[in-house]
Amino acid sequence: MERSDGRKEKTRASDRTATRTAAYTKDENTASRLRQFADQLRRKLSPSSSRRARITARAYQMWEQAGRPSGRDIDFWLEAEREISQPDPGSQD
Repeated sequence: MERSDGRKEKTRASDRTATRTAAYTKDENTASRLRQFADQLRRKLSPSSSRRARITARAYQMWEQAGRPSGRDIDFWLEAEREISQPDPGSQD
């Protein structure tokens, strides 16, 4: 988990640096490329945030449906994570 958090923080730092550098760059072509790079970094961070939000929402829903039992949070989290990670049966890959 630490390794993933470290990568995310480095990506966020790179995003901030690229955005700030683009603001101070006089060459519009370079500034545009830096802004595009910052956008790519933001998109790279988004999927994991979105996935975590979906897992959280599903785990909470399952917990409520089970009558809100105490001490089973990890069980619901893991089950929600499995559900979210499974490919959609309707999708064609």
